[in-house]
Amino acid sequence: MASGSDRNPIIIGGLPSQVPDFDPEETQEWLDSLDAAVDERGRERARYLMLRLIERAREKRVAVPEMRSTDYVNTIATKDEPFFPGNEEIERKVLNATRWNAAVMVSRAQRPGIGVGGHIATFASSASLYDVGFNHFFRGKDEGDGGDQIFFQGHASPGVYARAFLLDRLSEQQLDAFRQEKSKAPYGLSSYPHPRLMPDFWEFPTVSMGLGPLGAIYQARMNRYMEARGIADTSKSHVWAYLGDGEMDEPESLGQLSLAAREGLDNLTFVVNCNLQRLDGPVRGNGKIMQELESQFRGAGWNVIKLVWDRSWDPLLAQDRDGVLVNKLNSTPDGQFQTYATETGAYIREHFFGDDQRLRKMVEGMTDDQILHLGRGGHDHKKIYAAYAAAKAHKGQPTVILAQTVKGWTLGPNFEGRNATHQMKKLTVEDLKRFRDRLHIPIADKELESGLPPYYHPGKDSEEIQYMHDRRKALGGYVPSRVDRSKPLVLPGDKAYAPTKKGSGQQSIATTMAFVRLLKDLMRDKEIGKRFVPIAPDEYRTFGMDSLFPSAKIYNPLGQQYEAVDRELLLAYKESPTGQMLHDGISEAGCTASLIAAGSAYATHGEPLIPIYVFYSMFGFQRTGDQFWQMADQLARGFVLGATAGRTTLTGEGLQHADGHSHLLASTNPAVVAYDPAFGYEIAHIVQDGLRRMYGENAEDIFYYMTVYNEPIQHPAEPENVDAEGILKGLYRFKQGDKGAIPAQILASGVAVPWAIEAQKILAEEWNVKADVWSATSWNELRNDAIKVEEHNLLHPEEEQLVPYVTQKLAGAEGPKVAVSDWMRAVPDQIARWVPGTYQSLGADGFGFADTRGAARRFFHIDAQSIVLGVLTELAKEGKIDRSALKQAIDRYQLLDVAAADPGAAGGDA
Repeated sequence: MASGSDRNPIIIGGLPSQVPDFDPEETQEWLDSLDAAVDERGRERARYLMLRLIERAREKRVAVPEMRSTDYVNTIATKDEPFFPGNEEIERKVLNATRWNAAVMVSRAQRPGIGVGGHIATFASSASLYDVGFNHFFRGKDEGDGGDQIFFQGHASPGVYARAFLLDRLSEQQLDAFRQEKSKAPYGLSSYPHPRLMPDFWEFPTVSMGLGPLGAIYQARMNRYMEARGIADTSKSHVWAYLGDGEMDEPESLGQLSLAAREGLDNLTFVVNCNLQRLDGPVRGNGKIMQELESQFRGAGWNVIKLVWDRSWDPLLAQDRDGVLVNKLNSTPDGQFQTYATETGAYIREHFFGDDQRLRKMVEGMTDDQILHLGRGGHDHKKIYAAYAAAKAHKGQPTVILAQTVKGWTLGPNFEGRNATHQMKKLTVEDLKRFRDRLHIPIADKELESGLPPYYHPGKDSEEIQYMHDRRKALGGYVPSRVDRSKPLVLPGDKAYAPTKKGSGQQSIATTMAFVRLLKDLMRDKEIGKRFVPIAPDEYRTFGMDSLFPSAKIYNPLGQQYEAVDRELLLAYKESPTGQMLHDGISEAGCTASLIAAGSAYATHGEPLIPIYVFYSMFGFQRTGDQFWQMADQLARGFVLGATAGRTTLTGEGLQHADGHSHLLASTNPAVVAYDPAFGYEIAHIVQDGLRRMYGENAEDIFYYMTVYNEPIQHPAEPENVDAEGILKGLYRFKQGDKGAIPAQILASGVAVPWAIEAQKILAEEWNVKADVWSATSWNELRNDAIKVEEHNLLHPEEEQLVPYVTQKLAGAEGPKVAVSDWMRAVPDQIARWVPGTYQSLGADGFGFADTRGAARRFFHIDAQSIVLGVLTELAKEGKIDRSALKQAIDRYQLLDVAAADPGAAGGDA
C-alpha cells in the first residue's frame, strides 16, 4: 500500500494526503492493523472499528472530517432516549380519532354533487409526527409572545382540521364544508394552509412546495434579527417546518441551507416526512432518499437526526454483532422497502431476511405477523419525542429530523405504500370497516353501510379530550392560530416628505435616488425609523443605497470580524449584530423570503416591520412570482421596489435585464398596489399613502410595488394645487399645452414622462398641435378601479351607473389619446376600453438588447420624435391633419434610422 508521501498531493474526502509523513513506520503499523482486521474479521467488522475510532477521535477533539452519511439506523441509540412524559395510551386514542376524522372528511368531500377532492395519504403517514408536536412541543401564543412558528405540510391539512374538531375549535358543519369556501360560507375550510382565506387559523401558506422550507429558514432568521435589534423578544420561539421527501427536490427547499447553518439558527427544526413517495411514485426507487438528504444537510452544516425504525427493531439491532443486519438495511433501496410495506410477513421473511443465515436466525422466533409489523420510526411516539427533544436541546446548528414513514399508514392495503395513494380520495365501505377496526373506533357497521361515514368524537368530557386541552394549556394555547396584536403606527406627517416634494433643483437624479433620499429621511423618524427593514440581493451600491451602510449598518449576527478594505472611506462597508439592513447575497428568493417574514411580523410577533425590498425589476415578479403570491397569502405588508426598471433605461445591460412587463405580472396578484412614478413628489405621495394604508388605522393586507429608474433627470418641485388624488388613483394632468391649435393628449408613465414633455414641445412648435401631458402613475390601479365599477354596475342595474375614474378624468380632454411608457403596449392597453375617444399606445414590445438608450427608444418607437409621429397619426385618422405630414415627420426625424437618434445619457451601467 502506498504511503502518504507517495500519493498525489490532493485532498480526498477531507483528508490531506500531501501532508508529509514524519513517522512512516508507525503509519505502516496502523495500516497493517486495518488490513489484518479486514482479512480476519471481514469488511463489516473493520468498518465498525473505523467508526469507533472516528467517534473516539471526536471525543478527543481531533479534527476529523464530518461523515457525509451514517448507517441506515436511528441516530439516537435506544439507551440514550429520554423518558417519554406523555400517556401513550391516551395519545394513541387521540391520534386514532384524528386519523379517522381526517380520512372521513376527505371521503365525505367526494360525495355526489360535491366532488371537491382532498388528500389523505400524506397526513396518514405524518400523523404521529404532528401529534407528538401538538402534545409536547408546539408553543401557542397565549403567553403574549409569538409562540412557535409551525409550517405545516400543505397536503396534511385535513389532519390539522380533524384535530381542531376534537378540540371544539371547528364544528362538524365546518368539516363538511371542506374546500367549499364560498358555497358553504361562512363555514368553508380552505384546501390547504391559506392565511388569507382563514386569517384566524393558518399562519403560513406552504402548499406551493419548496417555499415552506425556504420561508421557515428566513422566519427563524427574522426572529433572531428582531431580537438582536430589540424589537421583540423571540428567544422562546422555535420554528418547525414539516416537509415531504419528494418536496426536497424543489431547488428552494435546499437552496438556503447554508444560511441557516452559517448563522447558527438553532431555533429551527426541519421535520422531513420520508414516506419514500412523491405524488406519482417512489422518490428514489433505486436509491435511498434519507441517506441522500443526510449527506446534503450534513454538508451544509446542519445537525442531522435520523429516525428510521420503531422500537420493534431494537431487539434485532441489539443482536447484530457483526453488522449483517445494518449492512442489509444500508443496501436495500427505497423501492424495495415500499414493496415490503405492501407485502406479507412471509414475503419479508423470505426476501429481506432469507438470503443470509445470520439474518434468518435473528427472526426464527418471530411469527410472520410480527415481522409484518416491524415498523418505521416516524410512527413511534417515544422515538419521535426523543428526536424532537434532541433537536430542541441542540445548540449552534439548525436540526433536520429525517423520519421514515409509510404513505397511507393505517388506511388499509388499498392505500398503504401504493404508488397511486396520493390521488386516492375516497374509502369504500370495506376500506372504512378495516380502517375502523384498526383504529378501534366505536362505530357500527350499519352506520358505515348507510349514507356518508360519520365523524367520531369521544365527547367533550372524555379522558382523551381533556388530556388534549390540558396539553395545549400547558404549552400556551392552541395551534395553529394566527393572532394580530399589533397596533397602528404613529406615522410621520407631511413635513417628512417636504424635502422630496421640493424636487432636485438643477441636479439630475434618477427616481431610484429620489426614493433613497426619502427613505433615509423616514429612517430617522423617532417613531417608525427603526421599523424599516431594507433588503437587497447584493445590489445596495447599484441602487445608491451604500450611503446607509455607516448609519444603518448590515445585519450580521457575528458582527464584522475583519477590517473592511474600504474602512477609510465615508461610505465604508459595515456589518453589525444590530444592523438594520438585510444583505442576503445574490439570492432574490432569499430576499423575498426575508420580505415575507418581515412583512408579516405584525401578526407573527405583534410588532410591525416595514420591509423595503429593492431589486432589479426584471428579477422580481418574473423570478420569484410564486413567493409574491405566498406573500399575498400570508397577508404580509411592505414596499417592493423594482429598480433599474424599463426595457430601455438599463439597455446597456442587454436582454435579460430589460424589464418591459413586470407591471403585467404584478397585475395578476390581487394584493399588489402597483405604481410607475415619474418624479420625486409622486413617490412621496405614494409612500405616504402606502404607510397609511398598510400601517395606519384599519390597516389593509396589501403590499406596494413601485418601479423606479436609473436614468438621471431634473425633478420638478411639486406643483401648487397638485392633484394628489390623481397621483394615487393613477392619472393626473401634469402639464397643459400652451401653444398650438389642434388638441391632443399624451399619457405617459415613469421615465417616459420627460419624452412626452419633449414631444409636447415639438408638436406645438412644428405641427401646431396643442397636447396635454398626463402622468399615468398607475395603469394597474386605473384598471382595478374600472373593473370594480363594472362589477358594481353589472350587479346593480337598478342603481345609477358608476363611471370609472379614468373615464371621468379624460372626459373633457379633447383630441386623440396616445399612451407611451418604457413597458410593452399591454401595460397601458389595460385601460383602453375605458378611455373616451381615440386611444393608441406606444411601447417596447419584444426582447431588449444592448445599445444606447436613444437607439433602443428609436428602435421601439417610443422616443419623443416617435411620440410626435404617434400623435400625428391619430390626428390624421380623425382628419385633423393631412396624411402627408406623417411621411414628412418620418423623414424629418429619421425615424427609420436607429443610429440617427440622440444616444442620450449613458445607460449601460447598473
